[in-house]
Amino acid sequence: MSNKKIILSYGLGIIILILALFFSITYGVKSVGFSDVIKAFTDSNSTDYNVNIVQARIPRSIFGLMAGAALSISGVLMQSITRNPIADPSILGVNTGASLFIVIGITFFNIQSKLSYIGLSFAGAVITALFVYKLASAGYGGPTPIKLAIAGAATSTALASFVSLIVMPNSSVMTTYRFWQIGSIGGTSFEDIKLILPIIVIAVIVSLMLSDDLNTLLLSEDTATSLGLNVNRTKAIAALCGVLLCATTTALAGPISFVGLMVPHIVRMIIGNDHKHLISCSGLYGASILLISDVLGRLLGRPGELETGIMTAIIGGPIFIIIIRKAKVQSL
Repeated sequence: MSNKKIILSYGLGIIILILALFFSITYGVKSVGFSDVIKAFTDSNSTDYNVNIVQARIPRSIFGLMAGAALSISGVLMQSITRNPIADPSILGVNTGASLFIVIGITFFNIQSKLSYIGLSFAGAVITALFVYKLASAGYGGPTPIKLAIAGAATSTALASFVSLIVMPNSSVMTTYRFWQIGSIGGTSFEDIKLILPIIVIAVIVSLMLSDDLNTLLLSEDTATSLGLNVNRTKAIAALCGVLLCATTTALAGPISFVGLMVPHIVRMIIGNDHKHLISCSGLYGASILLISDVLGRLLGRPGELETGIMTAIIGGPIFIIIIRKAKVQSL
């Protein structure tokens, strides 16, 4: 991959992200002008209605940026360690595992705090990821890409049934879960951002530090071991970062699907498999796509809005079909 093409990819990604952030702040049920945006940043005490709308959208836009980047990088890590081009948090059942633990916390322990949501989400995601990997490892051939996809789909279906079993008899929990499970970046605040920012930053930094090891792992596990790489440790750390990024986002936004699948795959086709650039560009474009999906949901759903999770599914579904047709479930 030429340096010129990589630089162009970064430059284009930054431009798209800036535009996505601008659209996220200005467009919605009530659209505002550029002057209102400027005034929102220069006059924090303004009582102007349009300025207040902009100020209310800023945390939503920042959280959308973080969530899109986190889900995309999580998808990169999961695809790399499983050598499966269709792996992502939703395909491998991690989102559903996180959802189940949050539902259990709400129903039986009356959990309300965002920090508790994050803890439960992470526990559920880790346990589900381990279970799916062990299930796929059983039998001949070990955890092949197709076995991981099947194990993830089966586990996700089973866990979704448990979720329904818990929430159906309880109308209040059902109402809370019904809106949460669709996936939305609305309703987030600066307090939520402060809560998850250190977790996401640390996980992203560690992921970037693993980029050379993940490149080595692409050669094959035997070759990587012969080159001195501790394969199991690399996989464990990468999996931990991937699950942490996914679980943290899922706890606050709900299980948003397809971002972690389609973004890494598209970016990989453009810039190749070098994880140093693959992780960075996936985060960049993932943030943009999630923000654009959120803006489209607000515009198409006027006078209400279509939740972000619905829009990513609408956009991601056809792309997933294209990936399946082209990849034919082959290893990376």
